[in-house]
Amino acid sequence: MTTPVPTDGELAAFVYAEARLLDEGRFEEWLALYTADAYYWMPLTPGQTDPLLHNSLMYEDTLLLRIRVERLAGQRTFSQQPRSRSHHLLQAPLVLHDDPAAVEDCHVVRTAFHYVESRQDTQTLYAGWTTHHLVREGDALRIRLKRVDLLNSDAALGGLQLFI
Repeated sequence: MTTPVPTDGELAAFVYAEARLLDEGRFEEWLALYTADAYYWMPLTPGQTDPLLHNSLMYEDTLLLRIRVERLAGQRTFSQQPRSRSHHLLQAPLVLHDDPAAVEDCHVVRTAFHYVESRQDTQTLYAGWTTHHLVREGDALRIRLKRVDLLNSDAALGGLQLFI
C-alpha cells in the first residue's frame, strides 16, 4: 500500500500550524513534529550549503532541540522571566516540486516570514525564509529538516530566545 502524497494545501497548512504552535508556546507539541533524525538549521552566511564545514547560528539535532525546549519550560531559566512571546507573519508557503535537495518521499516547502520576538520592553524583528523538508511518518507529516535563512544572518545578532 502506498502512502498518499500530500497536496500543496496540506503542506502549507502544516507550515501554518507549526508557526502557530511556536507562537502559542506549545513547544512540546512543536517538537513532536520532528522526525527522530531531524535537524533545525540556521546558516550563518547567505547561500551557505553545508552546516558541518561552516559555522552556523544553529545546527541542532532533536536531542539539542529537546534540551532547548526543556530549558524554556524550566522555572530557573532566568533569561525567560518573564517569558518571551513571538509572532510569525508568513507569506503563502511555496511547494518546490523540483528542488534538487529533496530526497525520495520528501516535500520541500519554502516560506518567507517576518518574525517578532518580544520580551518586556524589547521587541526584535527578524525577516527571512524558512525551508521545510517534510516527510510522512504513518498518517502524519513530520519535519526532517527546518532551515531558517535570516535576511541579516551575517550581522551581529542578539541572543535568539525562541525558535523561529
